[in-house]
Amino acid sequence: MHFFRTPCLFFLLFLGGCATTSDHSPQPPLSAPSEPTVSQLPQHKASQSKPSPSEVILLKPHQHNDVWQRIRSQLAFEPTQHKKVQARVDWYMSHPNYMDVISVRAAPFLHYVVEQVERRGLPIELALMPLIESDFNTSAYSHKHASGLWQLTPLIAKHYGVKISPWYDGRQDIVDATNAALDFLSYLHQRFDGNWYHAIAAYNTGEGRVAQAIKKNKRRGKSSDFFALSLPKQTRHYVPKLLAAAQLLREQKMKFPIIANRKAISVLTLKQGVILNTDKQWQKIQTLNPGYTRFPALLDGPKHIVLPVEQVKQWQGYLAKLPAMPSSQWQQYTINRGDSLSVIAARHALSVAQLKTFNQLKSNNIRAGDTLLLPILADQQLDYTVRAGDSLWRIANHFNVSISDIKKWNALSKDMLRIGDKLTLFLSNS
Repeated sequence: MHFFRTPCLFFLLFLGGCATTSDHSPQPPLSAPSEPTVSQLPQHKASQSKPSPSEVILLKPHQHNDVWQRIRSQLAFEPTQHKKVQARVDWYMSHPNYMDVISVRAAPFLHYVVEQVERRGLPIELALMPLIESDFNTSAYSHKHASGLWQLTPLIAKHYGVKISPWYDGRQDIVDATNAALDFLSYLHQRFDGNWYHAIAAYNTGEGRVAQAIKKNKRRGKSSDFFALSLPKQTRHYVPKLLAAAQLLREQKMKFPIIANRKAISVLTLKQGVILNTDKQWQKIQTLNPGYTRFPALLDGPKHIVLPVEQVKQWQGYLAKLPAMPSSQWQQYTINRGDSLSVIAARHALSVAQLKTFNQLKSNNIRAGDTLLLPILADQQLDYTVRAGDSLWRIANHFNVSISDIKKWNALSKDMLRIGDKLTLFLSNS
């Protein structure tokens, strides 16, 4: 893992923390509990609450039937009765259906995230962070241009090797985004001398702000623990949100719908880009691989693909007998004299590799008069100017596309549009 050393990067990270949703609960002040450090964290500690008779025999993490209980059995942060945490507990309790929605979204991904946290020996509470960051919404965007389950900003994502291109946004890939988020959290943990509350706060608002707040309190002879720091309102609510979710799970005050404690997804090697001949057959792939912004063209992404475990054999059979792509789905280009793959690719903002993959070409040889398919899922690309009275819903409905696609194509972090904004739309007659 690379640490940030230069003043430029430090300044950027001072401003560029990861974003999350706003808090709606009251925030009364109170003195802070002690915070966990490396030496204070118990390893794989069982629940702090009094065990019920059914829990007298402690299970190993993988032996639980439910992923939520797997998390519960390893909660490591000390319980706290701080009023900010209890206010958030009350908020959760007043929204009894909240965890129903969260569990549906989390079901494909939570087991994977838990395994990655365990593999690194990190506090299991970190597996709850996508709940706080994005409500386990893989396509979530924030006003700070953060994206995905872990709400990574472009700056942080690129620093940790996550690819972002017009074709692919790896912040929405469960594998690359989870690796980057846990790398960043591990760095912040070390940066703040083993204090997890400080590290988690810095993940939200940037390490510079947290470091400055700590320095300011120490200079004034005040406590430097998280609850005593002067931080942005969003960040002051952020850590309590996580601690409240952990408390609800520890004390079983709220129903967490069961998510089977078994592998839900498989991560398979993807040696080259793939163009699916029908998106209806592979809708689950789109759900699990939202980083591909021009689905079903799986181009310019990572060297892996995420699949439901039950579709692995079907996928392997599909690749073994890769069917021809229906030309009616894609734009067509007739090769002219003097054309080359590099010329055609450059003309359409593609790489030669993408063009070859898309047309299943094994060489660079092409002939005038032949037809190539262009990886644009549309009959036309339209540049649309927002007019008075427009909304994302109105535009999506008019052009028969989805709001989420419009936001992906244009990297929109919110639903608000302004008159005169330019939107790129990919339209299809099919």
